[in-house]
Amino acid sequence: MARILILGGGLIGCGWAAAFAGSGHDVAVMDPDHSAAERLSETWHEAQPVMAALGTLREATVAPRYIGDIEGSASFDLVQEALPEDLPLKHRALAALEAWIAPETPIASSSSGFTPEMIAQGMTHPDRLFIAHPCNPPYLMPTVELVGQPGSPDAILNQAETLYASMGKTVLRMAKPMRGHLVNRLQFALWREAVHLVASGAASMADVERAVSEGLAPRWCLMGPGGVFHLSGGAAGMAGYLASLGPATTEMWGDLGTPDLTTAHTALISGMGETDPRPTKALAQARDLALPQVMRALGPIRTHYRQQGERE
Repeated sequence: MARILILGGGLIGCGWAAAFAGSGHDVAVMDPDHSAAERLSETWHEAQPVMAALGTLREATVAPRYIGDIEGSASFDLVQEALPEDLPLKHRALAALEAWIAPETPIASSSSGFTPEMIAQGMTHPDRLFIAHPCNPPYLMPTVELVGQPGSPDAILNQAETLYASMGKTVLRMAKPMRGHLVNRLQFALWREAVHLVASGAASMADVERAVSEGLAPRWCLMGPGGVFHLSGGAAGMAGYLASLGPATTEMWGDLGTPDLTTAHTALISGMGETDPRPTKALAQARDLALPQVMRALGPIRTHYRQQGERE
């Protein structure tokens, strides 16, 4: 059991707290906003059946606790920073935190866009900071992206990878820092074109949503975009695809949109309202109920798919 401090009691922080606590760790969430205590309790209540359905909920767990200040708290094995994407705020909070934790305590930032070097600026011990970015919500989604700093000790990331993997997470380890990391860069590339299609009137939001969930997602459950285009090349695989469709793909890339969210927001808001009018809380509850079933069902299917490839 590790002692975990979550810095920030917002959506991501409370989600992380539930994931760590559900995995049997001792978790404290620090936030000066006392309303975070209620949010933490509500998230823990919602997360437990989700983790139970996923098989990631330990038999013996202790609810994560809220603290308003770190002063007088126990020492911690890991700090998971989950503050808003406000770089000056992160700098101030981490500078204050370092006075209260041991110099060797690792700090994992949940930042979705900043690189670890950007966040570590001004720290007394900057080498201990790395990115551990989850997909939201952390108690449901399996991936964690690890991004270190150039020259930072491998031991820090190795220990973090072991910890997150023990929670049932799929750890994606980037070879070098890039803003947005891995999942968001891929996600934003698709989202940019989705916004372009809706804002330009080329397609409805409902059809864009179905194009992904029913046209792309079924194959993506077994392989990524590289695998999809590898099969597009027939017997020659990726080499065949590049030879026959490479020029057309390059031409298509030139035709992709570069929309402006400021001018597209009306179309996006009305489009989502027409696609699924349920309140976001109801949508999140439905997602939390359905996705564990999908993920549990996919496990043996993926295993069989990969074993078939190995036999052949």
